Amino acid sequence: MRIDNFSLPPVVSREEWLLARKRLWEKERAATHARDALAAERRQLPLVRIDKDYRFEGANGPLRLLELFEGRPQLVIYHFMFHRDRAEGCEGCSFLIDNIGRLEHLHARGTSFAMVSRAPLEEFAAFKARMGWRFPWVSSFGSDFNYDFHVSNDESIAPVEYNYRDKAELERLGQTYHVQGEQPGLSVFLRDGDKVYHSYSTYGRGLESLMFTYHLLDLTPLGRGEGWGGMADLDGLGLQWTRYHDRYGQQEPPHSCCAS
Repeated sequence: MRIDNFSLPPVVSREEWLLARKRLWEKERAATHARDALAAERRQLPLVRIDKDYRFEGANGPLRLLELFEGRPQLVIYHFMFHRDRAEGCEGCSFLIDNIGRLEHLHARGTSFAMVSRAPLEEFAAFKARMGWRFPWVSSFGSDFNYDFHVSNDESIAPVEYNYRDKAELERLGQTYHVQGEQPGLSVFLRDGDKVYHSYSTYGRGLESLMFTYHLLDLTPLGRGEGWGGMADLDGLGLQWTRYHDRYGQQEPPHSCCAS
């Protein structure tokens, strides 16, 4: 790999580097405090009582939303895009899920995690095995769940909305890829006994907080290699864009399914 096409930062003495690093460190500290304040505000979002009896299909049979909590008070659901036409998950969603660590750490803090897709269970079972994932993954096929949480868009079924924007605004922004079909997202739920509440949902770049790979790359001079915001460009470096973890090194281009 060559980095000739990338404009490197200046090369300085250790003393000059330390001064520059301390200036950046102050900004990082401020950003950390701002992040903590934002998290506190997020925790205070009002709740919405779930008034539908959503049903899912799991590996061991039908499940209600309440059962996805597995007895814990909190539940995080990743809305996973599954492409039924090619029996594969979205490459961007797959990249994100590859970044999820062991669930025991969540479980120890009273939180369960599950993936939900609007596709029959038998259609994504083989893909789950191929990816080597052990996370709970259930089907919402045939229910309103995806439409109610705005990760499936079909104007004939429900008004189009994605990332808190309606169809007109999405089209005005040129984000027509969000107007129809499956979309990625994450939703958080809280339960009090048998009562279930929706507390939070995020979409688009809001999902980057789950991507450990991106957080590490953001610490490096080349960045994510996506060519924006001063980052190097993967094409210029001869590197590969995000694809399934078992497809790196292959020549065919990755599918484009998760524009943000």
